[in-house]
Amino acid sequence: MKVVLLSGGSGKRLWPLSNDSRSKQFLKVLVDQEHGQQSMVQRVWSQLGQSGLKNSAILATSRPQVEMLQSQLGFDTEIIVEPERRDTFPAIALAAGHLYSVKGVSLQEVVMVLPVDPYVEDHFFDKLHHLETIVQHTQADLGLIGVKPDHPSEKFGYIVPHGEVTLVNGIEYYRVSHFTEKPREEKAQMLIEQQALWNCGVFAFRLEYVINEMIARGIPIQYDELLKQYDRLEKISFDYAVVEKAKHIVVTPYQGQWKDLGTWNTLTEEIRTPLIGKGLVTEDCANTHVINELEIPITVIGAPNLVVAASPDGILVSDKDASPRIKDVMKHQEQRPMYEERRWGRYRVLDYIKYPDGREVLTKRICISAGKNLSYQYHIKRSEVWTIVSGEGEMVLDDELLEVKKGDVLVIPVGTKHSLRATNELEIIEVQTGSELVEEDIVRLEMDWHEILQLCAP
Repeated sequence: MKVVLLSGGSGKRLWPLSNDSRSKQFLKVLVDQEHGQQSMVQRVWSQLGQSGLKNSAILATSRPQVEMLQSQLGFDTEIIVEPERRDTFPAIALAAGHLYSVKGVSLQEVVMVLPVDPYVEDHFFDKLHHLETIVQHTQADLGLIGVKPDHPSEKFGYIVPHGEVTLVNGIEYYRVSHFTEKPREEKAQMLIEQQALWNCGVFAFRLEYVINEMIARGIPIQYDELLKQYDRLEKISFDYAVVEKAKHIVVTPYQGQWKDLGTWNTLTEEIRTPLIGKGLVTEDCANTHVINELEIPITVIGAPNLVVAASPDGILVSDKDASPRIKDVMKHQEQRPMYEERRWGRYRVLDYIKYPDGREVLTKRICISAGKNLSYQYHIKRSEVWTIVSGEGEMVLDDELLEVKKGDVLVIPVGTKHSLRATNELEIIEVQTGSELVEEDIVRLEMDWHEILQLCAP
């Protein structure tokens, strides 16, 4: 079995903590087994490990999320990077092409596809093993996991079974009749009486099935060629492109906790403390949560049922029941992410100003983790001044190796090659000045520190 985790999302529904580079699955607001903070993706990755599936898993994501995944899951995680976001069918096709033409996976092997952020109990991942058995036994086009509803809900799609339950090796499954998308409550109750299940977005198929779908659509099955033609693929979901047209679909029921923690009112149900970060929440603030990433304390007095979230991107104060509206309220508000986690550490934007003559100045607070380094790079449109606030490290400046420490000020003109490695955790204040201050103004020459050192003069 191979497992493909889809990591996407634009970061609107949990603004201001989430943004285009830090979607909801990366927010460290859940509690791990050691009572520390963990993100949704870290939780799922841990559960995969407990089920013995971590070594079979790969992640499919877009370029802005790669460094965040590496930061939270480690650098040995296998990641497939979409050249651009084009919905779930192209992403799954890209993963299938990689498994077939790069990894040499058998066409008869079962592939599981699931979102990277389901909030489920550990035994949910046992159902992946069960689903593999069912798909192989029935030779179905697709296999699904359906959640047994505990109430009629208008928020979810329903999988409607055909006929009675069947057993294979003691595992229950149904043949799927059809799907119903987000019915009214009365219809949902009728569906539940027909043994309908919530659709939790998990798909299983033999690799051959999706490879044949790609061939039929004229999509390259060789990974390198598929990357070149990726921008020509239709933007369409796997549900619409494949699931709704498949003739033989089976589903196995899962009974247990399952949540989409995609809105503030659902996410805060799983946050065990009313306050994360600096601040104070008085006892008469029933069901109020404060999540504060700023150094400025937030105090809430006598205000129940609120979510207050603060980050460098902004501040949200909302009634919990109204919080799902944030995506619509913010849909026209575009801004660059003010906080990002990277493979080497993290940064926060402190200040930005654009002068009438077009010159821009951007100030960042950058933290480089011990033993990590920035890439060896140069910029075309900006110069930089670095002030070392704390820590020690090594810097390569135009192929010359320098020792740096607290109090040093380093000037990096436009076009100057540079990299920095932290001996112990380094904190720097970076001031960028130029005509266009964007993350894309980076020409990377080398990533590995040992390779960078090879470029230095003897």
